[in-house]
Amino acid sequence: MTKLETISPNSGDADSTQSLDGTPPLVVDLDGTLIKGDLLIEGVIALLKRSLFYLLLLPVWALGGRAALKAKVAEHAEIEIPTLGFNRPFMAWLQSEKARGRQLYLASGSHETWVREVADETGLFDEVFASDGIHNRTGLEKLSVLHERFGPKGFDYAGNASVDYPIWQAARHAIVVNASARVTRWAQDNASVEHVFPRSEAGPRTYLRAMRIHQWLKNLLLFAPLIAAFQTADMLAFGQIVMGFLAFGLCASSVYLLNDIIDVADDRLHPRKCKRPFASGELSIQTGLKLVPILLAGSILLTLFLPWQFALTLAAYYAMTLAYSFKIKQIPGLDVQTLALLYTTRVVAGGAAAGITLSFWLLSFAFFLFLSLAFVKRCAELAVMRNQNKESSRGRGYLVSDLPLLDSMGTGAGYISAFVLGLYINSRDVGLVYDHPQILWALVPIVLFWITRVWLLTHRGEMHDDPVVFAARDRISLALAALSCVVMVVAA
Repeated sequence: MTKLETISPNSGDADSTQSLDGTPPLVVDLDGTLIKGDLLIEGVIALLKRSLFYLLLLPVWALGGRAALKAKVAEHAEIEIPTLGFNRPFMAWLQSEKARGRQLYLASGSHETWVREVADETGLFDEVFASDGIHNRTGLEKLSVLHERFGPKGFDYAGNASVDYPIWQAARHAIVVNASARVTRWAQDNASVEHVFPRSEAGPRTYLRAMRIHQWLKNLLLFAPLIAAFQTADMLAFGQIVMGFLAFGLCASSVYLLNDIIDVADDRLHPRKCKRPFASGELSIQTGLKLVPILLAGSILLTLFLPWQFALTLAAYYAMTLAYSFKIKQIPGLDVQTLALLYTTRVVAGGAAAGITLSFWLLSFAFFLFLSLAFVKRCAELAVMRNQNKESSRGRGYLVSDLPLLDSMGTGAGYISAFVLGLYINSRDVGLVYDHPQILWALVPIVLFWITRVWLLTHRGEMHDDPVVFAARDRISLALAALSCVVMVVAA
C-alpha cells in the first residue's frame, strides 16, 4: 500500500465515499479501538526510556496545548508500529469489510505521523484523519471533521470511550469496540449500535500476574539474617520481618509494574514475555500507571511501623531499581552487579527489620552468589535469542557471541561464593554461633553442586530466565536447601 496522506475536512464529498454496494464508509478510531493502547502514552514511555531529561521538557511542550504536545512527542519519539497490541478480532472483521469493497477511514486524536504509519502497516484504510500540531482531532473536533467530510448520518463509527459519545450519536451505526460496560450501555441506550466487540475484562489473576506475585519468593531472603543468627524463636523479630516482607513485596511489585510498562515494546517481541499482561494487552498501561503509586503507598505505610534503618534500605532498593529500569540494565557488567545488589539488599533489609547486625561473611557470600544468578539470567535470555537466530538481547547491552564469556564469569562468581563460605567456616566468627563448626563444611560441596547444576542447565538452554523462580520450583534445589538447614541445625 502506498503512503497515505492526511485528508482535509472538506476534501471529497459524501457521494464519493459510498462503497460499491451503497454502504456508508466506516470510520475507525485508533487508540483503544484498533489498538488496545494509546500512542501518546507509548511515545512518552519511549522518550523517558531514552532519557529522563524529557521529564523536564514534557510540561513545557504541554503549555502549547495537547495538539502541540502530541506533535513534539511524535517528533522526538520512535514507536515500533508492528509491535503495537492490535485488537485482532476487530481487525479480522475490518478485513472482511474491506474485502467486500467497503471504504475504511482511520480517525484518531494521535499525531498524523503515527496514524499514517499505522494505516500503512495494516493496509486497510483508504485515508486518515489525525491531529497535527494545531488541531487535536478528538471528540467534537473529530465530529466536526467527519460531518464536513461525510454529512449527517453519512458514516458508521467504531470507537471505545466516552469521548466518542457525540460521534456515535451522529453516525448511522455505532460499532463499540473494547469499551467498558458503562460505555457500552450508554451506546446501546443512545445510539444505533450495530456490533459490539467486548473488552476482555482482567480478573484478579491478571492483576496478580502483573504484580508478579510469584517474585515475592525473593523476599524470603529477608529471613536469612534471622535464620543465620538462630533467632527464629524471637517472635518480635519474626513479626517485624513478616511486616518487612509485605512492605518489600508491595514496593517490588510497584517497580515490576513500572519496569514492564517501560519494557512493553521489547516484551512484545519476546517469546515468553509477550504473554505478560501489558505486552499482551490484557491490562492497559493506564491501569498500570494507576497501580504503581497505590502499591508504593501501601509499602510506605507499612514501613512506618518498622525501624528507620529498614525504611532507608527500602528507599535505596527503590532508587536502585528505578535506575536499573531506566538505564543501568542497558550497561553490560553494571547491570549484573546491580541485580546482585538488589538481591543482597533484601538480606540487609531483613537484618534492619529485626535489628540484627549482619556479618561481612554473610554479605560477601550473598553478593557473589547473587552475582552468579544475575549472569544466569542474562545467559538464559541470550540463549533464547540464539535459538531465534538473533545477534543480541533486545533492550540489553549483550551480544549472543558474549555467551561463552558470560558463562565463565557467572560460574566463577558462583564458585567464589562457595570459597567465601569456606573462609567463614574457618574463621573465628563461626565459633560464636556454632558449637560444631566443622560440620558446616558439608555446606561447601552442597553449594558447589547446586551452582554447577544451575550452570549446566543454563549452558544447555534449559534454564528459566529467572533463576530464583527456577530454584523455588526445582525439587532438587528445594531438597538441597532442606539438607543445608539440617546441616546448620546439627552444627549448632
